[in-house]
Amino acid sequence: MSTRIVVVGGGTAGARLAQRLPVTLLGEEPHAPYNRVLLADVLAGRYAPEVIALPGTREPGRLGVRAVRIDRAARTVECADGSLVGYDRLVLATGSNPVLPPLRGLRGAGGAALPEGVHAFRTLDDCLALRDRVRPGVRAVVIGGGLLGVSAARALAALGAEVVLTQQGERLMERQLDAAASGLLREHVESLGVEVHTECRVSGLRQRDGEVTAVELADGFVLDAQVVVLACGVRPRVALAREAGLAVATGIVVDDGLRTSDPYIHAVGDCAEHGGRVYGLAGPALEQADALADLLSAEPAGSAIPAHLRVAGRPAPAERPRTTAEGAGRTSTTGYAGTRALTRLTLGGAEPFDLAAFGDATPRPGDDVVQLTDATRRAYRKVVVRGDRLVGGVLLGDLAAVGTLARAWEGDEALPDEAPLLHLLTHDGGSS
Repeated sequence: MSTRIVVVGGGTAGARLAQRLPVTLLGEEPHAPYNRVLLADVLAGRYAPEVIALPGTREPGRLGVRAVRIDRAARTVECADGSLVGYDRLVLATGSNPVLPPLRGLRGAGGAALPEGVHAFRTLDDCLALRDRVRPGVRAVVIGGGLLGVSAARALAALGAEVVLTQQGERLMERQLDAAASGLLREHVESLGVEVHTECRVSGLRQRDGEVTAVELADGFVLDAQVVVLACGVRPRVALAREAGLAVATGIVVDDGLRTSDPYIHAVGDCAEHGGRVYGLAGPALEQADALADLLSAEPAGSAIPAHLRVAGRPAPAERPRTTAEGAGRTSTTGYAGTRALTRLTLGGAEPFDLAAFGDATPRPGDDVVQLTDATRRAYRKVVVRGDRLVGGVLLGDLAAVGTLARAWEGDEALPDEAPLLHLLTHDGGSS
């Protein structure tokens, strides 16, 4: 392949492309690409940082290099060190930034930096900085009770910190779990020694000499804190694309060919918006990278963009292939069809706790719901069937049935009439 492909971003999606194709990878972080999903395990001390490194790329990447400008006319990327990198195809895999909530006292002097002891939890450097600061008995407050916040709280507790987890919503992981599953998750998190507060809005931080000392709640209550972790979600990193004049909504808008509004530029991973959706998960990022690798590999070397794609309008949509479950998608040279993403999480402790969630687990009127609960084993399984289709589910504790369920959901095919709904929740054909 003689086409010059430049990839901006060394995260999950960018690294996957660089494993499959000979590309110039520009990675802003100084570390070799790593598995961001395992950062909580590094923080907890379960894995050393080098253990979570991703497989090597086909060509050496340029690490610690930040792209600052795209010249679409010249087809070059300008880097912060002043260098210019030319491209025939550019892939933006710029990922996402942590959301910093509008809290009083969040910024240090001059508004430029977070107070000492306040950390986002997004990068390996964030993780290593937290590990350096946390000692047994340190008082830590995690702001945000979603997937990231729960993972961070578990890891801090494993280091011996006294952890308080605050969640503005009614329950933990409310985007993925129903009330019953979230209740079981809360019980487990609390069994790890984490103090959980839901329906709890943080209003500000207190600091002394530039170092955080407490977290203020909207009801006037104050939580002493030596460490504060911001786990309030992520936002697609789109500034580079927007400044280059590319179409941006929530993320960088792409079609089924993962092309932006400039047909020479593609976007994949957390920064990309496909079909009106930004996924923000590893599975879809990998599927998008694989789909784009297939598309680019199928192009003749040095091939020109077809005339109908050179105009300012959108590239023609590609035929939609099917994909498979749990991010192991089947892609083809026709494009990317979207991903049905499965969320999985394992929490440590004396009794490890596994959970999986997919689709829409909130039933509508007329839906069939099958639910099994085993309080002694803290196991919970629930699926929602709409008509003859499986539309969502939640499993906690025993995940033996998750593969079968995920395949049935991903396939989006009619369930067999002869199979009782209970069979969906039992991996042995009927007994739980």
